[in-house]
Amino acid sequence: MTGRTRPEGEELTRVLVVDDQFLIRAGLVALLRAAPDIEVVGEAADGAEAVERAATTRPDVILMDIRMPGMSGVSATERILEQARDRQPLPLPRVLVLTTFDLDEYVYAALRAGASGFLLKDAGPERLLAAVAAVAGGDMLFAPSVTRRLIEAYTRGVESSADTPADLDALTAREVEVLRLIARGLSNTEIADRLFISEATVKTHLNRTMTKLDLGSRAQAVVLAYESGLVTPRAGGA
Repeated sequence: MTGRTRPEGEELTRVLVVDDQFLIRAGLVALLRAAPDIEVVGEAADGAEAVERAATTRPDVILMDIRMPGMSGVSATERILEQARDRQPLPLPRVLVLTTFDLDEYVYAALRAGASGFLLKDAGPERLLAAVAAVAGGDMLFAPSVTRRLIEAYTRGVESSADTPADLDALTAREVEVLRLIARGLSNTEIADRLFISEATVKTHLNRTMTKLDLGSRAQAVVLAYESGLVTPRAGGA
């Protein structure tokens, strides 16, 4: 733990680090503890320990190794977010999965479970710190186009699932439109420009959509848009 504080009115981002390899975990912890705006509230060496530590430390962000023996990062993400939902109205932790390969079916499963994004393990220190700050602020990582490419790779040829946890009929026409553009990889600014509305309005539509569909992250909304058939995989950009 650290005793650092930020200027009055600003809070430290509380981070839990999960990785089964000691040296990698220790390196991440050391890097994060050196940052002035981050507090490492715990470490875990496997998924089961991550679930336990998340419940006791209630982090803002969890760096989650995706491939671990025993309980995987995917299963741990699902359980952690389920526990957090039971504690509402406390905010859900943001899960940032760590992976060796960007096109990884485990990452796709983690995004589907509610992870906020993913980070390659060979990313440099500055990118790691920026990633933690971004997901803590509610952003999806990394570039929407990269996440979209991953999702398209694993939903191509997959029919809409009958047990998709959503009812798109509950959305307004504008909410559907915003969801479709998010799934195509557009940022809030780009959506606002295209629809001639403010970024704040885009955020409002997205928040309402996520509430109606019981989604925990922007990435999860993108996955749902593809799995429900609202958006279909295609080559090229949005």
